[in-house]
Amino acid sequence: MTHDLVGVWRLQAFHDVDEAGRPVGEGPLGTAPDGMLVYTAGGHVSVSMMPTTPGPGPSYMGYAGDWRAVGGKVVHRIRISSRADWIGTEQSRDAELNGDVLTVRATREVDARPQRRVLVWRRAERGGRTR
Repeated sequence: MTHDLVGVWRLQAFHDVDEAGRPVGEGPLGTAPDGMLVYTAGGHVSVSMMPTTPGPGPSYMGYAGDWRAVGGKVVHRIRISSRADWIGTEQSRDAELNGDVLTVRATREVDARPQRRVLVWRRAERGGRTR
């Protein structure tokens, strides 16, 4: 899967989900977030995400560092981040690639409880368009 992930991806959806995998609420960045994920062949990763409409949540989320694929997971070692508590951490995510769609699932602690999150990315063409 490693070589298949190399490239630029545009965020299509970012949801909190319940135990059955159904979206809950608007999502951490609202109903129509935008974002870009870049995986390089040299092992670097960069993620930038933001809401497209004003809301109560964060106005920007981003980090960069190194990445590797391990089985059906992608692991990000975060070197810089908009969240100071993420710097120096390794975060493992379940990753499923289906054609030009990359679905990433992770559980994060939100308000002192585990929260399952799903991000859907679509491979971008040159110039930033999605396929």
